[in-house]
Amino acid sequence: MQILFLCIKIFLVRIIDVSLGTFRTLITVKGKSLYASIIGFIEVFIWFMIVREALNTDVNNIWVAISYSLGFATGTYLGSIISNKFIKTNLSFEIITSKKEMITELRSQGYGVTVLDVKGRNEKENKYMLLLEIKNSSSNSLKNTIKEMDENAFIIVTETKYVQNGYFK
Repeated sequence: MQILFLCIKIFLVRIIDVSLGTFRTLITVKGKSLYASIIGFIEVFIWFMIVREALNTDVNNIWVAISYSLGFATGTYLGSIISNKFIKTNLSFEIITSKKEMITELRSQGYGVTVLDVKGRNEKENKYMLLLEIKNSSSNSLKNTIKEMDENAFIIVTETKYVQNGYFK
């Protein structure tokens, strides 16, 4: 019974400390150093306490290692989900399409669209490069609209670090 309690405790605490680590890493990339430092302190403190307990047990059992590893994997997964919910970011979409009506449709849906005339492999075909800056929460809706209008559209999505001015949906 003691081993079961220890394994559950290790599993749950590892979920917490690894989720914090994943979140800390992502906010560090976003330039939030102070918050990342505070979270890092809490993360390592939790990690140290559970590792000390796991290594000081007189129980020699593979389930301790499995609990530790499963907690790490689960914490990584949950940390990613948490980060995606709490860290808001902007995305730049570059869309190359031959469907001119996509411009009007995207604008009617409230997106700010900048349009460039471009040439593809077939120089005779008119193509358009659409540039959009959106909140990440709008990305699935935008991708679905693009796919419905032109399943052959070439799309590049990048995360934007800094935006000044412009129009966002």
